[in-house]
Amino acid sequence: MENFSLILAIVVVTALAFDFTNGFHDTANAMATTISTGALKPKVAVAMSAVLNLVGAFLSVEVANTISKGLVDETGIRPEVIFAALVGAILWNLLTWLVGLPSSSSHALMGGLIGATVASAGVGAVHGDALVTKVLIPAIAAPLVAGLAAMFATRLSYSLGKKADGKAAAKGYRTGQIASAGLVSLAHGTNDAQKTMGIITLALVAGGAVAPDSDPPMWVILSAGLAIALGTYLGGWRIIRTMGKGLTDLQPQQGFAAQTSAATVILASSHLGFSLSTTHSVSGAVMGAGLGRKGGVVRWSTATRMFVAWGLTLPAAALVGALAEYVTGFGTWGTAVVAVFLIGSSAAIWKISRREVVDHTNVNEPHEAGEPAGVVTTAMAAVTPPPVGTVTEDLTATIPAPAGEPAPSTATTV
Repeated sequence: MENFSLILAIVVVTALAFDFTNGFHDTANAMATTISTGALKPKVAVAMSAVLNLVGAFLSVEVANTISKGLVDETGIRPEVIFAALVGAILWNLLTWLVGLPSSSSHALMGGLIGATVASAGVGAVHGDALVTKVLIPAIAAPLVAGLAAMFATRLSYSLGKKADGKAAAKGYRTGQIASAGLVSLAHGTNDAQKTMGIITLALVAGGAVAPDSDPPMWVILSAGLAIALGTYLGGWRIIRTMGKGLTDLQPQQGFAAQTSAATVILASSHLGFSLSTTHSVSGAVMGAGLGRKGGVVRWSTATRMFVAWGLTLPAAALVGALAEYVTGFGTWGTAVVAVFLIGSSAAIWKISRREVVDHTNVNEPHEAGEPAGVVTTAMAAVTPPPVGTVTEDLTATIPAPAGEPAPSTATTV
């Protein structure tokens, strides 16, 4: 550890800051549906998720090894490159959190790392086969698989529960939803916390603090687990509101199906070492669950904004990472400029977010500027009969008498 330089210490602190943003950015993945259906109170939900994220961080290092050993050529990477990559990832996380869009922290990190690496060592330093097989293909497959699984699971749940007592069934599904949400949190710890472990390990190798091809040291595993758990506990309430209320309206059966499907996909990918986006998995599962209920509607304008954010994540973070690496190339003062820019931008984003505070007290309230009702919803409302007891218009009219006859004394109802 005698090689633990100042720049290496800055990289480790910045990586843990990214891990913290990853925690509050992705709390929605585990707990948005549980909170929106009322299965758990908001603060209880995020506390439970934080604990399980910490536990999950100790279960595997396969994803961490994908980051530290598989994605880029670690022999040509300087600690400044890792720092630049983290700048791109953190700023993208904060921007998407500000607008309440559930984008992928994982892909932000991958994009930042790829952009900074290309700017420093060229395209050849990126392992294209690992990028395609362990990042890009899972990015496309995960939401599709989770969405289809959740849709069929939702239909099966409603089919099997037709004859069940309504209140008892709802209570049972809420209990199952709590269990499945806990499983998602555990899976999130095994997948997302490891990404920070991998990036810190890569920095340690680049700085000469540990040998190449090393697994993450225990202190790295512990610090990464604690950082993501703390971020999770604080709760990314803006994204929780979008995931729980903005995409579709979920009932307990749908919430249970969505969480279980997403957890299965995430755990399977962690076992295989795929750097999967938990955001993509859970978002796909929520939309699938929304479509699985008869009469369920997905708010496609919100989903479209989310898809656009997904598509921009890798290139946007890569661009910022490459620019940051270019500036750090000027030496110590360049690294200082990038650090000041990161701190100043983060503070500005936080200040803007205070204009409309979203927290555990109003996370289930609809957004003031929420999107208008869709065509299907509007049409259904138009043909809905008025409720019993509603005062209707007076539809009486007086028929004029023929000429020469006295006018009738009473009105005739039409």
